[in-house]
Amino acid sequence: MSPVLSRRGDVAHAPSRAVSIIILAVIGVLFAIPILAMVEFTLRAGLSGGHDFSRWIALFQGGFTGTYRTVLVALGNSLGLAMGTVAIVLILLVPTMLLLHIRFPRLRRVMEFICILPISIPAIVLVVGLAPVYSVVARLFGSGVWTLAFAYGITVLPFAYRAIQSNIDGVDVRTLSEAARSLGAGWWSVLLLVLVPNLRRGLLAGTFISVAVVLGEFTIASLLNRINLQTALLVVSKADPYVAVILSLLALIFAFLLLLAIGRLGAERRVPVRERSRVKGKS
Repeated sequence: MSPVLSRRGDVAHAPSRAVSIIILAVIGVLFAIPILAMVEFTLRAGLSGGHDFSRWIALFQGGFTGTYRTVLVALGNSLGLAMGTVAIVLILLVPTMLLLHIRFPRLRRVMEFICILPISIPAIVLVVGLAPVYSVVARLFGSGVWTLAFAYGITVLPFAYRAIQSNIDGVDVRTLSEAARSLGAGWWSVLLLVLVPNLRRGLLAGTFISVAVVLGEFTIASLLNRINLQTALLVVSKADPYVAVILSLLALIFAFLLLLAIGRLGAERRVPVRERSRVKGKS
């Protein structure tokens, strides 16, 4: 019997509490080491040795003026791109996946191949293919940074597809849609009121991945001469590497809080046990 997984028959059970704690501790250490190294780097006092908070104090007292102000603009650009990318994923990808799952199940493999394909294409090669397209887009809609949302929608497609598809496979979508349609509900009512609430976990996971990928993307924005968070941090690093690392830490904290807020907003409301027992008693 495996020391990690205990088996009863053919069913694999979760690891024990001790093994779970060890795994989480190892992962936590792997994440903590580079972050602590970044913090230690920003606190170095230079050739004199020692550590202090002079760079942190100077940055906040300066109010992100001059070169550092571009980071705030770039952060706003990245947030706008994240919202645009999530909108593309939720508005275009999810209805298409549900339609294929319900009406055209034979085309699921083709859809999967198309959605997974971008992960095998390097970002540089993708930019070479997108450059002529963006020249046309610039003539029609302008060359604003928001146009990167189209490229980012392609970039996050494989990750969002797998997250949403795994949730669709775990829900009897066809039965739910047929039951709702038999009660007189229209397609949009079935989609928004029946299917989307049951796919909350997959949609939330797709949103998480999309936001994380957009906030950390550099290659496409750099080669297409657009300003986002990562390209702005590169510009700052050429002027002051210590401040660049400070801003990277702040961006990391901001991304963590943003993803935490998304998780809180999308989490299901859990009814306390006492309240549930009280409702059952009344019924």
